Amino acid sequence: MKQKVTVVGAGNVGASLVERLHTTGLVDVVLVDIPETGGMPKGKCLDIEQGGSVLRSDSSVIGAADYEQTKNSDIVVLTAGFPRKPGMTREQLLDINAKIVSSVARQIISASPKAILIVVTNPLDAMCFVALRETKWPRNRVIGMAGILDASRLERLIAQKLGVSIENVSACVLGTHGETMVPVPSATTVFGVPITKLMKESEIAEVVQKCVQGGAEIVGLLKTSAYYTPAACVMEMIMAIIKDKRKILPCSVYLEGEFGLKDVYLGVPAVLGKNGVERVMEVPLNDQEKAAMDKAAKAVQEMQDYLKKSPVPA
Repeated sequence: MKQKVTVVGAGNVGASLVERLHTTGLVDVVLVDIPETGGMPKGKCLDIEQGGSVLRSDSSVIGAADYEQTKNSDIVVLTAGFPRKPGMTREQLLDINAKIVSSVARQIISASPKAILIVVTNPLDAMCFVALRETKWPRNRVIGMAGILDASRLERLIAQKLGVSIENVSACVLGTHGETMVPVPSATTVFGVPITKLMKESEIAEVVQKCVQGGAEIVGLLKTSAYYTPAACVMEMIMAIIKDKRKILPCSVYLEGEFGLKDVYLGVPAVLGKNGVERVMEVPLNDQEKAAMDKAAKAVQEMQDYLKKSPVPA
């Protein structure tokens, strides 16, 4: 019997993810969105599922406007939410998306009480906190798609800079998905060799800066957020969980003392397996990297503190 994955949000990220999942033939998928979207989820799923004979996939792909068909999902991916628009304050974005995440979380609790929840909605770390607060699930079952995307961007930049295959590059990016992300050059390697021994400081600073601005560059060109690679990153998390790979991936996890931080969601190396986060792997950080992690944690803590003062959205 195939495992079941529900994707909440039929936008670009959600639909791209459903298509990737269907291609594997390993899971049955439900794509759900609000009734106001009309037949969009069903239409996209019908289009995707009709490629089954070509792709040799027997996976079912169902579009829905409610959570009835999502029952007993093994994994739920939350992509629904609004992007920050010009003139919108951080608090306004927090309020809007916290309302969405809270509403979805309540419906997930009822339909799939044993699921693992992967959050993609931004601001990511803060929305993970909202989902954890609403579900009251253990931290291993409420995870954010964090540094996988940033690491992928950094790996591409390093591979291009050094003229090597991206398969030989392994990047370590912690912290938040944004300006307070924390690339760790000493733990970023090319064929096992730290880039600190292969690149000049100025070259490392250059690729790191391009990585930080990677999302903004895409928004400037597309006038919308990236979606192909974010979908691929969530796909990697799902495969690690359903195959019980115990693969180490940078994810947003609620910290309980790791890296000297507590009661805050932050991107850290997590061992992903059948139970979600099996454990957090701590990597050595120098003083500069540790200071950057503390700064990132402070930024997320400020958002969490704001949300704690706000009533649980209706």
